[in-house]
Amino acid sequence: MKVLESLARACAVIAGVLLVAITLMTVYSVIGRDFFGKALTGDFEITAVLTGAAIALFLPYCQLRRGNIIVDFFTAKASESTQAKLDRFGAFLLAVMMALCAWRATLGGISAFKSNSGTMMLGFPEWIVYCFIVPGLALTAAIALMQAVRGFVKVEGEEVLQ
Repeated sequence: MKVLESLARACAVIAGVLLVAITLMTVYSVIGRDFFGKALTGDFEITAVLTGAAIALFLPYCQLRRGNIIVDFFTAKASESTQAKLDRFGAFLLAVMMALCAWRATLGGISAFKSNSGTMMLGFPEWIVYCFIVPGLALTAAIALMQAVRGFVKVEGEEVLQ
């Protein structure tokens, strides 16, 4: 489990670096547009590409820390045992969904590579974006599957994977 946790942390760091890059690029583009009359060409495309990659890379850490939304309105008065079973079942469903998303994103990336598709203004190869998205989805699936199989344990007031 330590390996999955380390990979999730690494993905979160990479996602944070991508968000810093987006921020710096946006500042550069706004300053260029307002003071020099010349914006960064394709800044909206780059923002969209990097944001999609960052979101996918944050998912594993979010799942590891159980940061996803849990609707417990109907189960609030259920026993801890029932809640634990439902949490594990929910983790299993998420694992299946993320695995399907990773599979389809992989096929999308292969298709984008074969067709040599790119963004409209810059022609940035779209398959590169999939290279960032697929690992995040696959790692989220692996973490959720481990949570479904092994359950959760409280550590320092926070529930984490065993």
